[in-house]
Order: sequence, then structure tokens, then C-alpha cells
Amino acid sequence: MTGPDEARDATAAGREGREGQGTRAGQEGRVGRAGRVGRAGKVCGVAEAVALIQDGQAVASTGVIGWLTPDALLAGLGERFATTGAPRDLTFYFPCATGDAVGIGGMDHVARKGLMRRIVSASFVNPRHPVTGARPALTELIQNDLVEAYSWPMGAAMHWLREVARRGPGYLTRVGLGTYADPRHGGGKFTRLAQDDLVELVELGGEEYLFYPSWPLHAGLVRASAADPDGNLSFEDQPLFSSALAIALAVKACGGTVIAQVSRIVPAGSLPAREMRVPGALVDRVVVVPDAPMTTGVRHDPGYLRHVPDVVARVPRLPSGPDKVIARRVAREVRPGETAIFGFGASSDAVLAMAEDGLLDDGRLAEHLFTTEHGSFGGIVMSGWQFSANYSPRALLDGPSQFDFIDGGGCPFAALAFAQIDAEGNVNVSRFGAANPGAGGFVDIAHNARRLVFAGTLTTDGLRVSCTDGELRVLAEGRVRKLVARAGHVTYRLGEGVRRGQWARLVTERAVFDVVPGGLELVELAPGVDLRRDVLDQIGFPVRLSPSLVPMDPALFRP
Repeated sequence: MTGPDEARDATAAGREGREGQGTRAGQEGRVGRAGRVGRAGKVCGVAEAVALIQDGQAVASTGVIGWLTPDALLAGLGERFATTGAPRDLTFYFPCATGDAVGIGGMDHVARKGLMRRIVSASFVNPRHPVTGARPALTELIQNDLVEAYSWPMGAAMHWLREVARRGPGYLTRVGLGTYADPRHGGGKFTRLAQDDLVELVELGGEEYLFYPSWPLHAGLVRASAADPDGNLSFEDQPLFSSALAIALAVKACGGTVIAQVSRIVPAGSLPAREMRVPGALVDRVVVVPDAPMTTGVRHDPGYLRHVPDVVARVPRLPSGPDKVIARRVAREVRPGETAIFGFGASSDAVLAMAEDGLLDDGRLAEHLFTTEHGSFGGIVMSGWQFSANYSPRALLDGPSQFDFIDGGGCPFAALAFAQIDAEGNVNVSRFGAANPGAGGFVDIAHNARRLVFAGTLTTDGLRVSCTDGELRVLAEGRVRKLVARAGHVTYRLGEGVRRGQWARLVTERAVFDVVPGGLELVELAPGVDLRRDVLDQIGFPVRLSPSLVPMDPALFRP
């Protein structure tokens, strides 16, 4: 993984030294003998903690893919159900996809018929297992209509927690009107079993809004770095805060139980108060899991926690292929001095491409401010399972505050992936083919940016290309077109965004399009590509040809 082994070893050695002084090791000994530790008696084992969750309750959990996921607690809850048949008929609330179902199970631990009655989440994990080829258990439940599944935009999922915490009536927003979250287009329902209307269309002052009514949360599962005996939680070894505080506040406002998974117990008063991001008044139980990794593929890397030197040399290189071509072309749309936000998928590769191509050398990284929907600012946006937490970050916001920033127009430039774009400019990333990933933060980001770049291959499922001598050749066309006459799901109404003044561009491996009133205009074509066969015939609707159509830069296709 990224970051030098020496730094990782030094950090581990320091941690072992602290444990040798009796902080964690001594506490673990007392947990083993007595089952609980501290004046408040909050420290306990996994089984005792999850036994507090009862039939029919609503359980919220932190987690950003693998980051900040209380994996041991979710696994313990799933094991309890498998062993005892209880608890039953739970509602799970995940503001973000939790776990990856590959290395960190997350929400997949509790994706069991009978245990999970309903799930509400901004996103779901969909990848097939790299060895078995099986899809995650949650995906199977959703596709087979065995659970009430709802997906909300992540901004609504984060901000809704605030309304629950203050005992408000619900969350009101204009973001998402006309999309899959709008009751006129499904209201976020992903299965036929999802019959209740969790989102309402209301009018206020002559304007339409989406309204997400509040409902109670009975238990909250959060992850932190350390706890003191009173349950105060610190996050010094976690690169994200996400929804931890928001969930704890919301659950306690409902009279519920908050359970924290931590790596160690520290003596009372040993950390400054400013480090304790969640006060013990909000925490009922603490479970010590000393060896939990940061995320998939990262046991511990201080580069995700703070600024590190020579960051450009530490991050990985992108493999050759169409995604790298796209990333390099997207990188050319990034402007110094402009806050840029990147979404999961092909778009997040752009910053790694900039690093590899020398565009961030000699102090030029400091000219840029990169972020994601999860609140990490500065440094390098990572890709794959390491997406979400930037490498060598400079600042950090929690989840609800990050969406304040996004919804307030703080990210004028956004690069996002796409699964489908149709003739009317509707973009789909939430549900397509056999995948049901949900939207994540896509809706809020796209709605509030001034400049948008959408990144992805023109076709998928079997696409093979070669890049030789500054040209691109299509060796095998993908079986699935991504520019279609009608999108299967409406995640964002890009056509409406352009009408209200947004500038938008679509970057693929073989062509670049501008989004204009009425459709797409082809503005760049890859050298070596046949315009009719490789581009126009692969699009499900007519596109305009720019009178100033130019070749894509041959440098994009060279090593």
C-alpha cells in the first residue's frame, strides 16, 4: 500500500510502546476477567454489546466503504442472529455504503433475511468477489426483493440525522427534485417490498421541496480510535469523522443505545479534550478490537492522517488502459486555485494521473485543493477501495458539515463517473443492469457544482482497446452502451442543470463531448478512431458534430 514501510513500522512500534505501559493491554486483561472496565462500566465484549439490540429496532452505523466501519460489531450482530435467530426485523440506516463485501464485510454481515427487514442507505456495495465471483449478500437481497430497500442521496442521509438529533420534523431540500429520490419517480424505493413513503413532495412559498420525515433510531454503531473509561471517543488513528457524532446525537435524542468499537482504552484525562470528538455522555458501551485495519488493503498508514513529505512519490501509478486515458484527459479540466471534488470511479483517478504526469511536482500540489464527499481536504484523492480518505490531507470535516460545504456551493468544479447518460441529459449512476449501487453523494455534488466533468468509457462489459504510437484502437467493443436513448434511473437531470447555467463536459477514452441545450456535441476525437463505427454507432441518440472538432492530444495515449 502507499506510504513507506518505515513510517508504518515506526507508528506500529510507538503504538506497541504505549500498550506496554498498560493502556490497552491492562484494560484488555480486565475486560477478560470482569467483562467491563471503568467507572461507568461501559467497556464490554462484542456479544454483550450487540445483545442490547432488540427485535424491530432501527440501527444506524458509521462506515465509508472500509473506513470507519465498526466491522466487529456488525459481524457480531450477524453471528448473534445466525446462532439464536434474534434480533429480527431490524431497520438499518447507513448514511454511506459500509464495508466492501470483499475484505471488510460491513453491511453484508447483517444482510440476512429475517434479521434485516429494511435498509435505508445512500449507497450499497455491489462488486463481485474476486475469487468466488459471488455478489454481496445485500445485493442478492435487493435483487431478489427480499428486503425493503431505500436509497437516499448522501446529503439528505447526513442532514436527516441532524433533524432526528434536534427532534425536528424532518429534512427539507430542493436537491433531488425530478430524480429517483422524488416521490413522482419512486421516492428512493429500490424493491417492491419498499411500500412506505419515506420521502414526500411538499410546497413551501410556492416552491417544491423534498421532505424526509424524521423517525426514531434505537441503536447506533460507531467506530473510533480510542475511548477513555467514561466513553469519550477520540479519532486520532482514523482519517475520517463521517457520521459518527451525528449518529450518536440522533440515537441519544431518541433514547437509544450507542455502541463504539475502538482500538484501545486510554486513561481518563490522558488526551486533550479537543481530541475527544464524541463525549462519553453519548456513548453507552465500548468494545475493544485492537487489530482492526484502517480499511481494505491498509493496516495502518500515517499518510492518511496528516501531511507527509514526498507525497507524489508515495502514491500508486495507474495501470495502462482506457481508464488512464480518461483520467489524463479529465486532469486537463482541473484548475489551480479552484476547489475540486471527485466522485468514486473513473473520475477519482484524475488526481493520480496528475501526480504521475508531473503536474503536481515542485510545490504545485499546494496550488490545488482536492476533496471528496467524505470531508478530507488537500493532498491526493485516492482511487479504488482507498477512495474517500485523501493521502497527505491538510484538513477534515465531518459528514454533515461536508455536505453543508457542498450544498453551499463550496465545490465549483466536480468530476464524476457515469453509468448512463440519455438523450435528455439524464445521468444514471444509481441503478443499472445488475447493479444497484445507489447515488452516494452524486446528487448533491452535481446539483451544486458550476463546472461538471463526467468520466467513463463509451461502452462497457468486454471493451478492449490498445494505445500505440499516440493512437487508440478499439479491439473489442463493449456489449453495453452507456449513452442511451433513455436512462434506466434518473440520478441527476443534467439537461436541467445546463439550462440553469451549469457548464458540463463528458470525457471518454475515445471522444470528448460538451453538453449543450438539446443534447451532446462532439468536440474531440481520439486519433485512430473511426468516427462512424467507433463513436456515432455506439450512441443511442443523435449527437452534434462541432464545427471546430479537433483530435484528442496524442500524448494522452502514450505511456
